[in-house]
Amino acid sequence: MNIIVFGAAGWLGRAILMNLAGDHTVRAFDYGPEAWDTWRDIEGEWTDGEVMHGDISDFKVVEHALEGMDAIVHAAVYGGEYDAANNDPFLVNLKGLWNVLEAARQRGISRIVHIGSCQTVHPEGIFFTSDVRRPDASLYAVTKRLQEEMCRQFQDGHGQSIIVLRPDYIVDSRLGIGKSREPLNNIRNGCVCRHDLAEACRLALINTAIDFDIFHIVGTPVAAATCNVNRSKEVLGLKYKADLEQYS
Repeated sequence: MNIIVFGAAGWLGRAILMNLAGDHTVRAFDYGPEAWDTWRDIEGEWTDGEVMHGDISDFKVVEHALEGMDAIVHAAVYGGEYDAANNDPFLVNLKGLWNVLEAARQRGISRIVHIGSCQTVHPEGIFFTSDVRRPDASLYAVTKRLQEEMCRQFQDGHGQSIIVLRPDYIVDSRLGIGKSREPLNNIRNGCVCRHDLAEACRLALINTAIDFDIFHIVGTPVAAATCNVNRSKEVLGLKYKADLEQYS
């Protein structure tokens, strides 16, 4: 497949690119050359496909980026400050995703994987199924929940095949660090290795039987008691390979 990855230069995006390399033709999209600086010391240069830069909140840019693509992984997320005076979280997280979904609809691209976000343990003890929404209300949480609702609405209204993956805190078990480069120790329930999450993206892309679904992607064994992480194994066939217990 020809696959575009939005947010390709990020912590998760680089793992997705690594996972897809060799099996698919990949186009890596991020906001600019400087986006690749953050993880260059760890990941090196990415040379396995086309790199494209642009503003995801600009519809024409996104529509152009989707030319010739068969499938989409949407992993882009605003990485700056989330405060009431800043419009960028809305422009990147919400307008950006709307641009991706609408441009995909116009181009007839119906295979889409979106990286959502959710807690592993509901604060009221409710089991997180795909129909139980995240209950917190920070600006970040609101935009991530609205992203999920947008995906639902596009599937309902246009029949696009969309799979939403709900990670909690994304780490790297191979490097022994979290996304803030902190060393892993006393690891908490809710962590997932970015390479397991990248594999979930790949499995979701090649699954042709799902019209719409939402999966918690969490690598800690105890997560199965509080969220629908087992469905990622049963339906997607995901095998969690990260050894997170070494950091407990």
